[in-house]
Amino acid sequence: MSRTAKISWLAGVASCGALLGLPAGLEQAAAQVPTQPADPPARTRPSALRTGTPRYVAQPRPPAQAEARGSAMPDSIEDPAALIKDQPGAVSRGQPPRASRPIQGATVRGVTQRQFRPPQPDVTGLPPPPEPAPPPRRRAASEEDPYAPLGLRVGSVTLRPAITGSVGYDSNPSRISGASKGSVFSRTEGELGVQSDWNLHEVTGLLRGGYSRYYRDDNASRPDAEGNLAVRLDATRDTRILLESRLRLDTQRPGSPDLSAAVQGRPITWAYGASAGVQHDINRLQLTLRGSVDRQDYEDAELSNGAKLSQADRNQTQYGLRLRAAYELTPGLRPFVQGEIDTRQFDQKIDSNGYRRSSDGYSARIGSTFEISRLLTGELSVGYQDRTYEDGRLKNLRGIVGDAAILWTPTALTSVTLRGTSELGDTTIPGSSGTTARRVGLEVAHALRRNLTVTGFTTFQRTVYDGQGLREDFSTIGARLEYRLTRTFAIRGSFTHERLNSTAQGSDYTANVATVGLRVQF
Repeated sequence: MSRTAKISWLAGVASCGALLGLPAGLEQAAAQVPTQPADPPARTRPSALRTGTPRYVAQPRPPAQAEARGSAMPDSIEDPAALIKDQPGAVSRGQPPRASRPIQGATVRGVTQRQFRPPQPDVTGLPPPPEPAPPPRRRAASEEDPYAPLGLRVGSVTLRPAITGSVGYDSNPSRISGASKGSVFSRTEGELGVQSDWNLHEVTGLLRGGYSRYYRDDNASRPDAEGNLAVRLDATRDTRILLESRLRLDTQRPGSPDLSAAVQGRPITWAYGASAGVQHDINRLQLTLRGSVDRQDYEDAELSNGAKLSQADRNQTQYGLRLRAAYELTPGLRPFVQGEIDTRQFDQKIDSNGYRRSSDGYSARIGSTFEISRLLTGELSVGYQDRTYEDGRLKNLRGIVGDAAILWTPTALTSVTLRGTSELGDTTIPGSSGTTARRVGLEVAHALRRNLTVTGFTTFQRTVYDGQGLREDFSTIGARLEYRLTRTFAIRGSFTHERLNSTAQGSDYTANVATVGLRVQF
């Protein structure tokens, strides 16, 4: 038998043996598989626990869904529990030994509460808004002064005109030494205030003028006026242009040391000027450069014999340049340093006594503006000034200069104002370089009622004539009363006592002045 025939015969015998032994092998394998015991009997549980199969494990199909088996919709959609209902697993179909309470409501069907929730109700409108909370209580704002004038609006500028008419008595109208003849007098005074109301730039001003007529001493009748106008132009956020003009009209008393002879009446003096400057802020540093021109004119005096006493040699013009640097340490404290140079040029190079009084001067100051808790505000400065004259016979005039303006408001009804100044001036007395004048004033105002204010005041001034041993002390003390009837009408009354003590013979005097009048303001 060939090799190929042997292989074919063996393969056939093996195939027949395999077909005959397969059923016996299957029966033997089935006999070796252990029989699974039946489900253990249910354990008796307390009556407090729920019995039966939980709904979240398997839920019977509703009849309506059982009849619709022929529907094309999958069973998982009709009955979500079918996903796990017929799957084999470790979950027994018998009653669990201990089942916790269901985690979903009885009306919700499905496997988990997270996947199947009852439909949300349709929102047809927004719920009503809650009632707003009551606004916080605020401190009542200070009431506007019911007796303050409202002013007259002209565009965006407010004008505050006023006129006052008064009568009074003056015990020494001419302010002369020795016995004097008192006189009844009348006084008319006009006033105009200006205040702009602009977003940018600002204009402020006040002009006041009056005339006093003495019926028993007409030579003592005199005018007076004072005013200033300030303009601020805001070039940029940090740069401002400052413009200012000023005016003062006054009279000289007959016994003044600068009058070389006895005169009649009271010669008029004019002082007026203007200034322009620029102010720039660099963070907290503020720089101000200002140039000024001031003019002073004197009226000729009339002598007792009718002749004229010329005072043209006293007319002068002053040019000045001032630089100030201020630094804001706090919002209420701003110290500064200031330097100034000026030159005074007289119209007549040589005065009536043969002196050349034109001069050049310089000064330096340090000071500060301050505001302490809104009760104390003001500005203080002190410095040194030196003047050099063209005439070599006149020595340099040196001295301490300064200014002070302090406002203290201890209560809402009381205010205290303190003012002071020290300055160097000119004179025509032969051999004297000039004067050193120091003034201080105190004023206390108290409102007894909202429309009734009483004010007490006092001033003191000392003037020393350099190189002459001449000194004058001038002091005043008095009181004022203002009763405001309405915003427009007010009654005013005042009393003032004046006294001058001088080292010059025949220059002392005393005067008492009382006035009462009606003020009309708008």
